[in-house]
Amino acid sequence: MLLRLFYSLVLFLVSPLLLATLYKPKKGKPTFGSRWKEHFGFVDPTGHDNPIWFHAVSVGEVIAATPIIKSMHASYPEQTIIITTTTATGAQQAEKLPGKILHRYMPIDFAWCVRRFIKTIQPKALFIMETELWPNTLHQAQRANIPITLINARLSERSCRRYLKVPPLCHLLMHPLDQILCQYTQDAERFIRLGVSKHKVTVTGSVKFDIHIDESIPIKAKQLRAELGANRPTWIAASTHSGEDELLYQAHKQILLTHPEALLIIVPRHPERFDEVYELGRSMALSVGRRTVLADNKQHQVYLGDTMGELLLLLASADVCFMGGSLIGDKVGGHNLLEPAALSLPIISGPSYFNFAQIADKLLANDALFIAQEPQAISHQVLEFLNNKSRADHAGRQAKTIVEDNRGAVSKTLSAVSQYFDQQGATG
Repeated sequence: MLLRLFYSLVLFLVSPLLLATLYKPKKGKPTFGSRWKEHFGFVDPTGHDNPIWFHAVSVGEVIAATPIIKSMHASYPEQTIIITTTTATGAQQAEKLPGKILHRYMPIDFAWCVRRFIKTIQPKALFIMETELWPNTLHQAQRANIPITLINARLSERSCRRYLKVPPLCHLLMHPLDQILCQYTQDAERFIRLGVSKHKVTVTGSVKFDIHIDESIPIKAKQLRAELGANRPTWIAASTHSGEDELLYQAHKQILLTHPEALLIIVPRHPERFDEVYELGRSMALSVGRRTVLADNKQHQVYLGDTMGELLLLLASADVCFMGGSLIGDKVGGHNLLEPAALSLPIISGPSYFNFAQIADKLLANDALFIAQEPQAISHQVLEFLNNKSRADHAGRQAKTIVEDNRGAVSKTLSAVSQYFDQQGATG
């Protein structure tokens, strides 16, 4: 009780800064508009009784949760699902989902905001994606007798050790959880070390392996590749962050010395950085085209993916993938390596991939992932694949095999939470 009160006081003091950061307008970033009130629990009713509440904080979590949510909707089409996100970009992604899947913004973790949200929405179960744990949200859901399931849960050794140093915090966050569906055995063992009862913990696997590539993606990719130059050696730097783009541009300039016709597709992680990355390329004497600008892109050395929701298409248009978020120390910890793997691409990453350590280890052990940090090492590895098609094909096949061999987490997850759905509306 005292710890939660202390936490609420600290949140009250820092919330103006958090909200200012959240609401700060940035070019290319969607705005909240009049819906900012939802962050304070002022949400519209759904018009449906007792929806499932599914929280996924932002774009990455929504994308990861999409196979689960689609499976839930397919199995229980009459069940309304409310997805909450904190960010507007997350909302943009969530609103693409069809059927009785609605979006609301997640209330700030003040008790009164969460209470108002719960009173209006009246959810019958709360599913939280990965490890997005908020003390007051957990407490208020528990008070309202809403069962809480942590889905696709992961817990690093470093985080586990930190939690163990503050036992009251462990109890505050773990006690309200009814079940934890973990990605890997190591994650389950760490939750148990934190004091979670064994009967609450299940290993269901990572839902990221259940990635679905729409059949239209290869067709569209072939069309795009024709526009860019079908026979050009092409590599992609996906989900890049500030501090990485310059290194990747340097690597591309080295590649151009060997293959003057080579193309780099660069896709910044955040839309507000599109213009910055474009200007950076031009300042480094590179010819940069933009996906949103009609032009003859066969003449450009760099193609900027300045759109949202098209990463799979852009990945499928490349020969080699470098996955961003992995060159800037411990700030990010990498991004989803399974999207290029599912497309049979050879994959390169920087050395910082701790958010995907288990996946990376599987890929590394099967010669499907290669680590490079400096521009020279990155260009060398890209050239190895561009110059040796058989080696690139082997790495791509190995990567896709890893994906295929580890599918099944979605069905296991759905089975574990099926008791919360209206069985009367079930299909199949």
